[in-house]
Amino acid sequence: MIDYAKALNEAQYAAVTSGDGPVLVVAGAGSGKTRAIVYRLAWLAEHGVPQENILLLTFTRKAAREMLYRAGVLLQQGLAGIQGGTFHAFAFNMLRRWLPPHLDGRAFTLMDAGDITAAIKHCKDALHLGRGDRSFPKSQSIAAFLSKARNKELSVTEVLEREAFHLLPHAEDITRLGAAYEAYRRERRLFDYDDLLFELEALLRDNEEAARTIRRRFTHILVDEYQDTNHAQARITRLLASGNDGGGNVMAVGDEAQSIYAFRGADIRNILDFPALFANTRVIRLEENYRSTQPVLDVANTLLANAAESYRKTLFTKRAGGEKARLITPLSDMSQARLATLRIQELLGAYPPHEIAVLFRAGFHSYHLEMALHQAGIPFRKYGGLRYAEAAHVKDVIAFARLALNPMDMPAFARVAALHAGIGPKTITRLYNALLTDSAESPDKLFIKHPGLLEDMRFVESLRVRARPPVDVFSAILEHYFPRMESLFPEDWPRRRQGLEEIMQMSASYGELDLFVADLALESPEEDEKDEENRIVLSTVHSAKGLEWSAVLIIDLVEDRFPSRHALARPEDFEEERRLMYVACTRARRHLDLYAPASVYNRAERGSMHVNCSPFVRELPPSLTEEWQENLGGALVRKKARADCGAPVKPAGPAGSGNSERLCRHRIFGRGKIIQHLPPDKMQVDFPGFGSKVILTEYLLMED
Repeated sequence: MIDYAKALNEAQYAAVTSGDGPVLVVAGAGSGKTRAIVYRLAWLAEHGVPQENILLLTFTRKAAREMLYRAGVLLQQGLAGIQGGTFHAFAFNMLRRWLPPHLDGRAFTLMDAGDITAAIKHCKDALHLGRGDRSFPKSQSIAAFLSKARNKELSVTEVLEREAFHLLPHAEDITRLGAAYEAYRRERRLFDYDDLLFELEALLRDNEEAARTIRRRFTHILVDEYQDTNHAQARITRLLASGNDGGGNVMAVGDEAQSIYAFRGADIRNILDFPALFANTRVIRLEENYRSTQPVLDVANTLLANAAESYRKTLFTKRAGGEKARLITPLSDMSQARLATLRIQELLGAYPPHEIAVLFRAGFHSYHLEMALHQAGIPFRKYGGLRYAEAAHVKDVIAFARLALNPMDMPAFARVAALHAGIGPKTITRLYNALLTDSAESPDKLFIKHPGLLEDMRFVESLRVRARPPVDVFSAILEHYFPRMESLFPEDWPRRRQGLEEIMQMSASYGELDLFVADLALESPEEDEKDEENRIVLSTVHSAKGLEWSAVLIIDLVEDRFPSRHALARPEDFEEERRLMYVACTRARRHLDLYAPASVYNRAERGSMHVNCSPFVRELPPSLTEEWQENLGGALVRKKARADCGAPVKPAGPAGSGNSERLCRHRIFGRGKIIQHLPPDKMQVDFPGFGSKVILTEYLLMED
């Protein structure tokens, strides 16, 4: 028999040995969640529950295999009888046994990603949609939008309003295409990935015999990462656990503070409402952390304490010591890259490269740092977004600069020429050769057949007329390139355009165009793509979930970057940004550095613009951090007191107004002055540091 009391802490033991009935295990970051599930599987098997009656639902096959393997090692026996895997794999197995009635007893085929894209293209062609319209999204992107709408249970229009506003003119056509795609699958007895969930839900809801048999088979259910479930997965869990009334032997394990995948359809309400939906739920909190030092956990606890709604928990560790988190205020986002690189060089004296990570909210936030790391000769691996110079739109822009430097640059010429429809490899070679030779076939005559490319060549020639600093060259290139982005990248041109703005600031520190272009292209020659041990990690926070490092640097902790500018419109989006910050901080074992630059480059002003530091930084008591600030000489100096970094202040009323102005508070924007009421349910409010905002009245707390 396993000595569970000795192997587990008190909270883990309570979870593992809990008896029948619904249990919610709220597992804080680094608290041994997987260990608890492994021992729970072993405990059930050891206490008489037949293996075939246990169902383990996870979000990856790898996680299920690892848990079952570890439980088998504990028991010193195989656990092949336990069914473990993803929701989708479980659904597939059940639907093979209990065919949906609309199939008329005939088997179905599961589509892969290529099948789905091909089917949508077929439907698009049949409906004559997008012909000759380069702004119409590609089939693969349409598949993603349709899947997102189904998983979030929203209309296509609602999804586009939230995530791709520029595609709203196509909403009606994409909706028609979605209906045609559904009919296509039905006619051919095809299921896609999303169908599996909805068909299983329908089976459990509408087929009493199947539901009764499945529930009798799986008497004990464990669900991992419950905070990541979507609506359908939560309903399936409830239907499996003794039907709609809940109350079955189901254990859900997760952490509402790590619910960061709303964009995939995950709904934090599933874990928050679990005790209300499952009668007599026992809630057990795992709060002892085995990953981080207490100073790191103190930062995470403060973030969590300010959440609008959560299972209140306080992470702690029995490990002694640990340094305070460092809060660094660089003068700009450009000097932030230099200071972060210096800090990484310092940390490399204590840790191997793979134990150091830099985290950021969006992939393009690391571009300046990538340049600085290349210049310092520090190899890195990036997760969540391409390296800057690898992105297609960046390569396009650089190609114009390369041609300005060298008109004989064949790869650059080929890339610019390929931007135009109707120009293939053979034509590109012919045009290029015409540029090189004095053949009878004049280059001008060839270019006349391709007026768009002729315009590009004339533009490149204009860049060579006079010497200009790199920032001016790229300013001209962006103005020339931006108008065509909508047709080149119909799905996400606004995001790509935002990323291109970064090239202006990066080029601003260079005096010679060729040096800048070379630095963009240079890689460390000794870098091996398979050599992960000798590279630091750059990662978006989403890609970092589930990972940990000895030292973590979080950059760009300023408003509009972290939290994202898109998160300020809706309180639930802002709260997800808070959870992202919590996830980022809890990736660190020993060292946590927070970077909040005082200014960021603004292309419109051709210079830096002062910004407020992130509200998540403003929430941290000064006692939790060791604060450093960059001085005008570029050195870091200790700060004795926190400087103002954008905390809301009481607005001054107009002259002669006395104290008659109406004030209110907003969870995100702080204190503000009401300018006017906008019937029926909105207010226009002036928030210091944020400007004028129109806010739903229900989100405002009025001051007397």
